[in-house]
Amino acid sequence: MSFDPRSLERLRELGRQLPRPLPTPVASSTAEPRASKRRHRIETEDDPQALFQELMQVSPDGTVPPHLMARLKAAEAKRQTQESAEGVRQQQGEMNPLDRSSSARKGITTVAKTPPLKPGSTEESLYVAFGQLLLEDEDEDEDEI
Repeated sequence: MSFDPRSLERLRELGRQLPRPLPTPVASSTAEPRASKRRHRIETEDDPQALFQELMQVSPDGTVPPHLMARLKAAEAKRQTQESAEGVRQQQGEMNPLDRSSSARKGITTVAKTPPLKPGSTEESLYVAFGQLLLEDEDEDEDEI
């Protein structure tokens, strides 16, 4: 294929204007390995509430990528398992003193934890009446012995 002199000159001008390839980077032996680079708090945070706050700060419109949502859910699940394990340990610790013989438990009174009730409500009066019945029953048991 042949070009007329004018087209050939135009092609040469365009060739001079094209970007030049970038020089290849020289691999540095002093470069840090990737694992030692400082990571973002989203990648390192284990507390689900703090992680959620970080995600909302980073996200301009409130959307979170699926892999970060999975990380948040995993952190929440981990927190729930830890809390449930602590609850079981506390319950076992509270139950152990009650495992003693009945003779050792005489004279021990327990304080009932009252649920939040409105003063003067039907629930409160029923709760109080039930508590009184329990106390009366406990007094009768002590009298028999």
